[in-house]
Amino acid sequence: MQSRIEYARVAPETYRAMLAFSACAKRCGLEEALVHMVLLRASQINGCAYCIDMHWKDARAAGEGEQRLYGLSAWREAPYYSERERAALAWTEAVTLIAEDQAPDSVYDAVRAHFSEKELADLTWLVASINAWNRMAIALRKVPGAYQPPARPKT
Repeated sequence: MQSRIEYARVAPETYRAMLAFSACAKRCGLEEALVHMVLLRASQINGCAYCIDMHWKDARAAGEGEQRLYGLSAWREAPYYSERERAALAWTEAVTLIAEDQAPDSVYDAVRAHFSEKELADLTWLVASINAWNRMAIALRKVPGAYQPPARPKT
């Protein structure tokens, strides 16, 4: 596979704006483990190999366990996700696949039981940001595999 366009190089201003947007969405106050799961799940749904590689590595670097990562695509049948995580993953799927069901009221009602209005807005921005990155990486054939997570401070 070969990259079609190095979008960071040819459109640096938009790329920097997108980096700032997604960084803001990631640090909005939602739990770090939840953020990683949402980013990875949307990337799985979209089939974005580059983002799956990146977010899997980021989640592992943050201390996420392999069992939860391996089971993410079947989260409904796996017992190791909290009710809050389940609601967020259902919302992630609804927003990512918005053309299918228009984010049904039943999914919205379920997520609202676990998230404040601000948290739900932040969660939705997070899903929107990863969906934009997925579309860029897939359309312009960003080559997966070389990404390495940034070094985390030792605690």
